[in-house]
Amino acid sequence: MAKKTNNKSAFSSFLPMLLFFAVGFFLGAFITRYNADKNVLGNNTTGFDQFGYNYQARLFNGKADGVDKTLDGTFWGDPTYANDKLVMKWSKAWDDARFNGADWSSAAWTDNEWNGKVPGGSGETWHYKIVWVGPEGESSPYWHDGGYPIWGEFEVIFSQGTVVNEHFWDAHANPAGYTSN
Repeated sequence: MAKKTNNKSAFSSFLPMLLFFAVGFFLGAFITRYNADKNVLGNNTTGFDQFGYNYQARLFNGKADGVDKTLDGTFWGDPTYANDKLVMKWSKAWDDARFNGADWSSAAWTDNEWNGKVPGGSGETWHYKIVWVGPEGESSPYWHDGGYPIWGEFEVIFSQGTVVNEHFWDAHANPAGYTSN
């Protein structure tokens, strides 16, 4: 059983945040590509593409290599994480606000599950749940105790993972589910 700890080395603290921000970078870059694909493919396209995206289901399920829509054996240029499995899900409210210009609401969330315990993978695992809380941040009525702020109007309500078989909890808000307060 992996040991739970809050004492992190500089390396183990940096690496999960690097992965987290890489996925965050993906979400930012994804906006333009998502809309371009919808325009080219049409809104009625169903099923997964060769990279791992299913736009109708609001889901990515594939190797990290496919996130940037370039199957080149790297994850944003780094081969270390290319074979890791990544599952990203986002709510309709997230999709509508992020990609279609709707107002943000407390129903907007995204979930990222990282699994490097696969053949040729990094060996790391991470799980993040992120919700919109609004510009008030920690003063928002949507704020969950135990989370931490990110990207200005969002909160990480759940963050845990393993590096070198050591388990870390960065956030475990109450509630840790996708509900508004």
